[in-house]
Amino acid sequence: MTPPRPTPPVHAPHAPLTDYYQTEQERQAYLRRMFDNTAADYDHIEAIFAWGSGSRYRRAALIRAGLKAGMKVLDVGVGTGLVAAQACLLTGDAALVTGVDPSPGMLASSRLPETMALIEGRAESLPFPDNQFDFLSMGYALRHISDLGVAFAEFERVLKPGGRLCLLEITPAQNRFGRWLLKTYMRGVLPFLTRFISRQKDTATIWRYHWDSIEACVSPEQVLAALSAARLTQVKRHLELGVFSEYQAIKADPAST
Repeated sequence: MTPPRPTPPVHAPHAPLTDYYQTEQERQAYLRRMFDNTAADYDHIEAIFAWGSGSRYRRAALIRAGLKAGMKVLDVGVGTGLVAAQACLLTGDAALVTGVDPSPGMLASSRLPETMALIEGRAESLPFPDNQFDFLSMGYALRHISDLGVAFAEFERVLKPGGRLCLLEITPAQNRFGRWLLKTYMRGVLPFLTRFISRQKDTATIWRYHWDSIEACVSPEQVLAALSAARLTQVKRHLELGVFSEYQAIKADPAST
């Protein structure tokens, strides 16, 4: 029997997944390599995972979090641009949207408007001045950062007073059958399908890793607490279909008090 993983401190999204890496330094190198190597397949496999509904869901989530036309947006962990593409449509001007990601392979595989800025960087050290953005989004990358406290403090720093935040993440279902169903799909069905439709051998592994990191991730309550500790306000979680968590928050605006 596999021993239970230790409970991670609140600043880490999950304890080390030692089936894949041993240390934090190894984790960063592992993820960069995996995302670089699977970038060409990522959008195709994601469309299968979401049954073609991913774009509609991401757009609706951004609207629920308060994204409006004319806002200046930062998409952290932009990847191939699945969230950022919807932000470009909602803002009405792709030049208002900036994406940042540590994987050059993912950035190179994105199909985003040329007027949108793409920058290599990490959530824990965003390469932007204070008070720059009206809205910050992050799609399904919370599990891949190394320190929630540091990253959330960075998010708060680069948002303008009154700026809004929307973090999308997958959370295991509360009921046993729902958890089993999602695990079977992500860790079994999707890796099996990639054998026939993917161009990269690591694509099956990254989808198994996705589930393992989802299962090991800290609770939604800990994520909310970490957002509040970063001095963000009106922190809340919206849940769709029992598994899609949308963490929302607003940067305090002293002028409005």
